[in-house]
Amino acid sequence: MEELRSVAVTAAAGVQGDFRGAVRPGKKPRRQISLMEIESWRAALGDLEICGGLFGFDEPAWHARRANLLVEGLRCPRETGYVLAIGRTLRIEVTMECDPCSRMEEVAQGLKHALLPDWRGGVLGTVLDDGEIAVGDEIRIER
Repeated sequence: MEELRSVAVTAAAGVQGDFRGAVRPGKKPRRQISLMEIESWRAALGDLEICGGLFGFDEPAWHARRANLLVEGLRCPRETGYVLAIGRTLRIEVTMECDPCSRMEEVAQGLKHALLPDWRGGVLGTVLDDGEIAVGDEIRIER
């Protein structure tokens, strides 16, 4: 995982540099981009009592979740069909919940289970309109 301050996101390739977002010929993408709320990440870690140092190590970085984008101060829709508009032109349709994988157990024991309630693992979506985005860009929810 690599933290970037800005990146291009396209309907053809998803997040620049992430091969998983590329659209395969004849396929409709549903998992092109993933977004997670910092509040959900912290709530999951709080359930494990990691933040207080109980387990003898620092809080894992958010990108250990392997999400493409991290949002703060916005509650993402907990159902499909909504559109997230980021920056000036990027639009992403929410297609499904992002279920945490077993790799979360490598980050911290019990983390996969802590990310399951209330879509804490984030949302997945498909890119509707291309855009360049950067840290600090406005995010809006559209229906």
